[in-house]
Amino acid sequence: MSNWIDISQVLNNKLAHWPGDEPFHYETPVTKEMSGSVNIGKITTSAHIGTHVDAPFHFLNDGKRILDLDIERYIGPCKVIDLSDFDEINETALKTKGISHVERLLIKTALPNKPDRFPEEVPPITADGAAYMQSLGVKLAGVDTPSVDKVSSKDLTGHHALNNHDIYILENVMLDQVEEGDYELIALPLALEEGDGSPVRAVIKPIKEN
Repeated sequence: MSNWIDISQVLNNKLAHWPGDEPFHYETPVTKEMSGSVNIGKITTSAHIGTHVDAPFHFLNDGKRILDLDIERYIGPCKVIDLSDFDEINETALKTKGISHVERLLIKTALPNKPDRFPEEVPPITADGAAYMQSLGVKLAGVDTPSVDKVSSKDLTGHHALNNHDIYILENVMLDQVEEGDYELIALPLALEEGDGSPVRAVIKPIKEN
């Protein structure tokens, strides 16, 4: 029996999208009856739909794109923490967890996972929060929100701070039913050569103590 837990948002035509962005849409324009042999599906979507990763090109014209990123960052041990008592993911909040070292950090916030409803606001990652993550050895930060910045933000402090500290960004992971603890993570982006982001299938598996 598999112990893998799927923490991805399901991609369907009801999935909420960033206001003004391309929504996810799946259809089957070619059916088996039409072709005589197969059904062929068609997808139109933003690269930032559902559970996804951001590449630096998303917020920097000279930033790295998906294929420039280290694939190893998206596979390996991770820690899930619950910061739902805090309005920001800052140094103070992170210090309450007593973490000494971690490379991949998944953060649960007070925002309920409702994939069909786009939130009005989200708890952002602050500049000092990103700096503190780097001091812990964090190389990948994942959040259960559609952005590491406030929805209204234009300067994208969290995105830039994480990038300045060489921390990759994973957004919209589903953590409502996940307990705090240590897990294995797989959250691989698609091989989009020019991509500023990519949907991922994110799964975690509890690490059992010997």
